[in-house]
Amino acid sequence: MTRSEATLVALRRILRATEQHGRALARASGLTPVQMRVLALIAAEGHATPKTLAGQMRVAQATVTALIDRLQAKGLVQRQRSERDRRQSILTLTPEGRRLAEAAPDPLQDQFVARFEALEDWEQAMLVAALERVARMLNAAELDAAPVLDLGDLGRQ
Repeated sequence: MTRSEATLVALRRILRATEQHGRALARASGLTPVQMRVLALIAAEGHATPKTLAGQMRVAQATVTALIDRLQAKGLVQRQRSERDRRQSILTLTPEGRRLAEAAPDPLQDQFVARFEALEDWEQAMLVAALERVARMLNAAELDAAPVLDLGDLGRQ
């Protein structure tokens, strides 16, 4: 096997692991990994604003708005107008949203982060540089992407 083939196989394995985790999470909770991440971020602070979530997830506020719309339609998140700034929405979890956030299986990215942070500093830097290079080679360096292991459009159902 050539190095390019070995690299493509490794990329495909990463994509398949991400896809399998997403399917398992959907079966267990009915949510995508990104939707579960939004619940976890809100649960961690007790509340959040769409702007704060967009910053934490490194995506456009419109993407977060679409995610919140879906979570609100499922009865997991509620919006309230801020008392200080009526233009701003404060997001909180419903009891069902809190239950799902607490019962969620360990996300794949949490497993990755724990293992990544256990690596030596030079090894972390090498991996980041290599993956950024791969993203540029695939013309994907400028794509809107959150630090969540999930496939496809973040605002999807």
